[in-house]
Amino acid sequence: MSDYNAPVRDMMFALEHLAGLAEVCALPVYAQAGADVETAAAVLDECARFTREQLAPLNWPGDQQPSTWEQGAVRTTPGFRQAYAQFTQGGWQGLQHPPQYGGQGLPKAIGAACNEMLNSANLSFALCPLLTDGAIEALLTAGSEQQKAEYLPRLVSGEWTGTMNLTEPQAGSDLSLVRTRAVPQPDGTYRLFGQKIYITYGEHDMADNIVHLVLARLPDAPPGVKGISLFIAPKVLSDGRRNDVWCASIEHKLGIKASPTAVLLYGDDHGEVGPGAVAEMVGQPGRGLEFMFIMMNAARYAVGMQGVGLSERAYQQAAEYARQRVQSRPPGGKESAVIVHHPDVRRMLMTMRALAEGSRALALYAAGLHDLGIGEADAASRAGHTAAYEFLVPIVKGFSTEASLEAASLGVQVHGGMGFIEETGAAQHYRDARILTIYEGTTAIQANDLVGRKTVRDDGALALQFAAQVRATQERLAAQDRPSARAMAARLGEALQALEQVVGFIVRAGAEQPAAAYAGSVPYLMLCGYLFAAWQMGRAWLASHQLPAEQADFAQAKRATAEFFCAHLLPRCGALRDAVVSGADSVMALPAEAF
Repeated sequence: MSDYNAPVRDMMFALEHLAGLAEVCALPVYAQAGADVETAAAVLDECARFTREQLAPLNWPGDQQPSTWEQGAVRTTPGFRQAYAQFTQGGWQGLQHPPQYGGQGLPKAIGAACNEMLNSANLSFALCPLLTDGAIEALLTAGSEQQKAEYLPRLVSGEWTGTMNLTEPQAGSDLSLVRTRAVPQPDGTYRLFGQKIYITYGEHDMADNIVHLVLARLPDAPPGVKGISLFIAPKVLSDGRRNDVWCASIEHKLGIKASPTAVLLYGDDHGEVGPGAVAEMVGQPGRGLEFMFIMMNAARYAVGMQGVGLSERAYQQAAEYARQRVQSRPPGGKESAVIVHHPDVRRMLMTMRALAEGSRALALYAAGLHDLGIGEADAASRAGHTAAYEFLVPIVKGFSTEASLEAASLGVQVHGGMGFIEETGAAQHYRDARILTIYEGTTAIQANDLVGRKTVRDDGALALQFAAQVRATQERLAAQDRPSARAMAARLGEALQALEQVVGFIVRAGAEQPAAAYAGSVPYLMLCGYLFAAWQMGRAWLASHQLPAEQADFAQAKRATAEFFCAHLLPRCGALRDAVVSGADSVMALPAEAF
């Protein structure tokens, strides 16, 4: 099993040349926090050291010695609790959160790069701060001043952790079916009764308290999503009493085994407060799903970064093995050699590398848009950047996680038969990756969002604005006096044409034949992912020529990876276009009873 070494140089390159880090850090909101390029480099270097030394060594033990449950208590993998203490002491939870609550106030782009490292080093561990980040975002937006004062400093410091309680046995992705009840009390609080499942870090031993954000219904609430409200129910109340929220069990899973996925019972009279978990409402009645979506949107981007991190970790694992494993003669060779010399192994490694770098570039570019949307003085500019970021979130989530599955699968293949053996570690990456396309909204849910809310709603205007930006990069590449750049430009042009044809089809079908539009939603999302990642790789190709001479090797590797992406991955856009435009009828051709 390989060690993990964070690709800090590639991250800094993407932040500086693609995400506009200098422009972001110059905004007053970030400049006041001391953000600049030098600070970003120092933060990334320290995060690389922490993840390499503290988290990565616990990844394999976490898979072999998962969290355990006994009588409502969960014990995490040996070493996790100590690592989490060091995580909080280092201030990592508050990296991108407001200074008034104890955070460092750095841009999301810097935080995203650090989160990639956490996920690469130890995906199961990283899930705990991921959910806490989401709880912080929800309370910053919808919490009362009293709630912010009580909860945010402890969540931002990492002293307490947060969860997101949506799913119930009968209510998976369809949250309109939520049944958990919130009964008003004379003192203005509520008592919660119900069951929540799939609650990541819903119970654990790494922090003194767990702040549960829970979707529930008031007694007089209407049916459907308009009847859902959002509540805070901490595990331990401010007076020290144990609340009536009980971990009935934790799941036994394909992957991310060290991360406890809890079944939580509210109102089973297991605490010290009598029947019903004591809770406060967040925001106004009936707006729970709206407020929870703030947390969900933050989590969806964060899961996209999990995909990036897993692609990188699987690539590093496979590359190290390929440099050591001696097997057969490569074409034209006279004796056996390490397998990195075999062309097809090289093709697989390059695919993994291109998927990792391409998805990273796109995700960090999106984070830069988010930061501009927060910090720019002009309201119209803020709104434009925020809309662009929100358009990219389902693509970052869907594409990056699907890419991680491909990368992890190729990682097993590079190892050959040894990849099927658990001790190499390649299988763990594959198993861990499998959940990423499912939780926080499946790829289809992301794609439906991209179709309905992000494309049909504005008649494809924002999608075509992105296309115009891609075309500008394509024209710059076409103007280069290098055959490789012109070849990239040609591929980008073909993929651009495919995108424009798909957007036109989606807009027309969305109004006239919605089933046809949604039948091609996932291929549309993946087309956007390949094209926009290739766009960022094209920008990286151009920017690599600005690097100093001492970075010549890095610049050449960056250009080679960008050229590979456009030659080998970007042509997939044509097939995806055909599936959307010409394949809708065949999707629905069989009657349901034929399956």
